[in-house]
Amino acid sequence: MPTPFEPAEKILTIWNEHIETAKTLPGLTSSVVAAVDLVCDSLSAGGQLFVAGNGGSAADAQHIAAELTGRFMIERQPLRAMALHGNTSALTAIGNDYGYDRVFARELTAHARPGDILLAISTSGNSENILRAIEAARQMRVRVVGLTGESGGKMRTVCDLCLCVPSKNTARIQEMHITIGHAICELVEARLAQA
Repeated sequence: MPTPFEPAEKILTIWNEHIETAKTLPGLTSSVVAAVDLVCDSLSAGGQLFVAGNGGSAADAQHIAAELTGRFMIERQPLRAMALHGNTSALTAIGNDYGYDRVFARELTAHARPGDILLAISTSGNSENILRAIEAARQMRVRVVGLTGESGGKMRTVCDLCLCVPSKNTARIQEMHITIGHAICELVEARLAQA
């Protein structure tokens, strides 16, 4: 006979997993500082941040871009940031005409310029459309910061900087990604608001 479902016990398990994963984030501090430096260098020189991800990572991409174009913690001028999946007509047209693996690469090629920066988000580090976007970025001299999970997947070796959350659990990785994204947003806006 199956064990009765205990929601409170399950919730405590989820929270404890989250806390244990969050305790690993201090190990990524220097990498987050380096990511902030790359983003600030690009934006302060007139560049733009492009953010790409699939599913929950697409939601994170849109969230991070929105925090920068709107405001996060302080009143300041808007910062140039765009989630690459935001134009659904372009996304579906490119997917239909060229294949879903090219949706981000084609959008990036249309909008990015040398000196811009791509924040590529994939929990596995192996999403084909993200890898193709990174390849397009490299050809255009666009710097790439990656957010991935424990192994880093194929992204680990093709990004300028790859932040690998030390977990194999997709939900916990995504929770850390938005925490890292918020840290980047807070530090970027604080630095650029003083410029």
